[in-house]
Amino acid sequence: MKLFGTDGVRGKAGRFLNASTALRLAQAAGIYFKKHSKTKRILLGKDTRRSGYMIENALVSGFTSVGFDVIQIGPMPTPAIAYLTESMRCGAGIMLSASHNHFEDNGVKFFDELGNKLNTSVEQEIEDIFFNEQLILDSQVINENIGKAKRIDDVIGRYIVSIKSSFPKKLSLENMKIVLDCANGAAYKVGPTILEELGANLITINNEPNGFNINDECGALHPNNLGKLVKEKQADIGIALDGDADRLVVVDEKGEAIDGDKLIGAISIYLKNKNLLKNNECVTTVMSNKALEDYLLSNDINLYRANVGDKNVLEIMRQKNINFGGEQSGHIIFTDVAKTGDGLAAALQVLAIIIASGKKASEILNPFELYPQILKNLIVEEKIPLEQISGLEELLISFRKLGLRDLIRYSGTENKIRLLLEGKDQKMVEDSMDKLEKFIKSKLC
Repeated sequence: MKLFGTDGVRGKAGRFLNASTALRLAQAAGIYFKKHSKTKRILLGKDTRRSGYMIENALVSGFTSVGFDVIQIGPMPTPAIAYLTESMRCGAGIMLSASHNHFEDNGVKFFDELGNKLNTSVEQEIEDIFFNEQLILDSQVINENIGKAKRIDDVIGRYIVSIKSSFPKKLSLENMKIVLDCANGAAYKVGPTILEELGANLITINNEPNGFNINDECGALHPNNLGKLVKEKQADIGIALDGDADRLVVVDEKGEAIDGDKLIGAISIYLKNKNLLKNNECVTTVMSNKALEDYLLSNDINLYRANVGDKNVLEIMRQKNINFGGEQSGHIIFTDVAKTGDGLAAALQVLAIIIASGKKASEILNPFELYPQILKNLIVEEKIPLEQISGLEELLISFRKLGLRDLIRYSGTENKIRLLLEGKDQKMVEDSMDKLEKFIKSKLC
């Protein structure tokens, strides 16, 4: 597809995603949702990027031009949009965010009337409409049929109540010292409010967005400074969100970031012991370390793997009737609580695990050792189909004969190729990655 990537439409704000593209995208989505939703109301939220003003107004123009009313709620986490779309009986929800990317980028994420992300076939249908000039022209309305827009500032409370209710009522954060990194993003208000209302001794950082500092050396992709502060303040734990607060990275009391696969493993066991893990199964992606799979199997938990992307994890979760899954990158999904990955909901579950165990974060959240794994991202000039790269398959077969696991894929949002090798021998993995990196650079870079 030309527009949609791994998670909605994303790109350079003002270039790939400019005002005219956003307007037309909203018209195309509006035409689709008119046929498939019960109401003509669209919920529209955003993160804290400066470009959000430009694109938000363009989206409003597009939706109202095809007869939709738009409810604008300002900066809110992506999972809040998913929840509120269903709660407020809207025909669809839109989140304006480029997630963990820097401020220069922006994106548009879509949710249906039940708060679910759109599947690929629906995205393709919207994209087909986008390029249908006559249909776009014919679908624009006039007179009293033109939609209206209004801004609502008090819906934050609904989301706060829903997230707080996921925290076990018998537990309290009164004795927890927590450092929260909001990434200068969409959770800069709601994140501190939730933790403070649950009684935490809270230190909040990066909660002063200026339109340009979202994810800037802070948040889930940059936990180092958070780790230093956790140690300095002698806190029990550090919580890092990304720009739209749909992913979580945890830092233990030693200031060390907990690997996402270890986090998924620890949560899975906690849920199983509480009889809260449906079918004793969970879902991760092809990126997850095989040590996680082996650990879960040793505890009688079956693991399914999805393609990269939280919507792909969710799709398998729905197919298999599974209520927990996630990505090692920090998207942690509890369908009993949220419609999509929710950093704050996941953080509360992690805090519950620590409190219930009576152990330190470094003990309870490191339940197994990872197998050596190397992941590299290389910028490429062109995304040549992998099967057309001469010699690649032969090289990978030679790695597999050594017992290594490989995963080679292009980024869905950037001109990058992602290389992953994993095995039980560190030096073998390193040597093989050197060969793979040199090979890829000779072919694509």
